[in-house]
Amino acid sequence: MDKPVATTRIQKRNVSIISEAALEVFSTYGFRGATVDQIAREAGLSKPNLLYYFPSKEAIHSHLLTTLMDVWLAPLRDLDASGEPLEEVLAYVRRKLELSRQRPRESRLFANEIVQGAPHILELLSTELKDLVDEKAAVIAGWMDAGRLAKAHPYHLIFSIWSLTQHYADFDVQVRAVLGPKVKDPTREAGEYLEVLFTRMLKVD
Repeated sequence: MDKPVATTRIQKRNVSIISEAALEVFSTYGFRGATVDQIAREAGLSKPNLLYYFPSKEAIHSHLLTTLMDVWLAPLRDLDASGEPLEEVLAYVRRKLELSRQRPRESRLFANEIVQGAPHILELLSTELKDLVDEKAAVIAGWMDAGRLAKAHPYHLIFSIWSLTQHYADFDVQVRAVLGPKVKDPTREAGEYLEVLFTRMLKVD
């Protein structure tokens, strides 16, 4: 991947501006629908100026995805093997839901990438993401084997948390259309519902 030019304070600021503009454009139009001209306009820069920092649309997209990966994986990294099992899982659900609330564009960016077959981050998914999920699935399986959580498939439990929390970012328009204008923050109601759902599923009688 081509790395952006960023050595001085101004150059670093411009890379940040371009990244923010690209996040807006890519999350709105997807990779295929986005153009360098759109990103340049959103950033308030000329196209030649933008291309000084990133040689192509592909380079901007790859930079954005790889720099955001740490943010996306942080909630799962925080699941603590030494904590109380049910509370750790519920805390992970809350962190993921909050991430969807605070960073809906990032969620849509990743969703668009995955739908396209993850051409830019497949290696990261197969290494960094897989290693982390393997580690945390083993922790969850250990809690279940010890009788501290009800039995469930640990990987599919993680997948279900992803889908049930990221839905509120990826399908925000649909959620708000169905719930109506009286519901200002759908994730608040969702948080209460998901805590009940996963508590009933995982609590040991």
